[in-house]
Amino acid sequence: MNYSYWELKEWFTNIDFTIVGSGIVGLNCALELQKKYPKAKILILEKGMLPQGASTKNAGFACFGSLSEIIDDLNSHTEEEVFNLVDKRWKGLQLLRKNLGDKNIDFQPNKGFELCESGDFFEKCIAEKEAINQLLKPIFKEDVFSVCANRFGFQKVHQQYIVNNFEGQIDTGKMASELLKKVQALGVKILNNISVESFVENSANINIKTNRLDFYTKKLLIATNGFANKLLKENVQPARAQVLITKPIKNLPIKGTFHLDKGYYYFRNINNRILFGGGRNLDFKTEETSEFGETEIIQHQLEKILKETILPNTNFEIEHRWSGIMGVGNQKKAIVKQLSNNVFCGVRLGGMGIAIGSLVGKELADLVN
Repeated sequence: MNYSYWELKEWFTNIDFTIVGSGIVGLNCALELQKKYPKAKILILEKGMLPQGASTKNAGFACFGSLSEIIDDLNSHTEEEVFNLVDKRWKGLQLLRKNLGDKNIDFQPNKGFELCESGDFFEKCIAEKEAINQLLKPIFKEDVFSVCANRFGFQKVHQQYIVNNFEGQIDTGKMASELLKKVQALGVKILNNISVESFVENSANINIKTNRLDFYTKKLLIATNGFANKLLKENVQPARAQVLITKPIKNLPIKGTFHLDKGYYYFRNINNRILFGGGRNLDFKTEETSEFGETEIIQHQLEKILKETILPNTNFEIEHRWSGIMGVGNQKKAIVKQLSNNVFCGVRLGGMGIAIGSLVGKELADLVN
């Protein structure tokens, strides 16, 4: 297709910053760049109709790690690294709430609950609870983790939950919509259904090749998370997460965010429904993909746990199923770095996009000078 003079002049000429990816990181990066350089011409390219990957497909957990996840992280990271991970996630959540407002993202501080399938696992976690609370006290000023009884009537789990007193939930769709609105109101241009295929850096600018046309930009910022390995040679791999949601359930008593089986399964209430996701551990190899889709083995297990553990005495129907693509690697720490003179990236959010996406976007913008 040949583009008109007007189209080329308005959208593809004299571009200061091109951001690839209109998810949490890309949009927050644009917000920060616009603050720093109010006269700059900023263009965001998005390959999907909506922000793809995980930004509009996640479960909406405003979380920073369950007790068992933090204990597990201490097996492969130092105490300082784990402290910094949690600190960054907590600061990122505060930044998200400050930027968009609790009402606009329907933030609810309903707490998080970890369900343990055996008494042994519960006791192992409880044995570490006090040490973890002390480790995190400088961040939260009080105990993060406590214990409560099985108030929601879940079956096949230990009769006490481990409570995360600082965990909450948001409406993912409202968050993405609010971010888009805020960024576009500042004059940032967002183009959808356009894929970056490659780029070539010259001394003065970068030639970006897309499936639609080629153009030049002064700086390139890559924020494609789970799809990053299509453009970058960094330690980040795609990881698919499958999700389902029920139809509305009358008088649903369940309220909060819930983690099961070391966080490999997670569920929550939303609009009188249960949203339930996870099961990647059933088939890691197949789920190392950037292709959206659902598999029978995982969907079957989600339905089984929903029926036997979460809603054992309740009739329910599944209304919808979907998947999202996360970016993971051999470390939990996100990759935010300058790759060359004018190319930068903020990727590998490790399934913690809501928690750290705002901060990673800001850090990505701060690399530019």
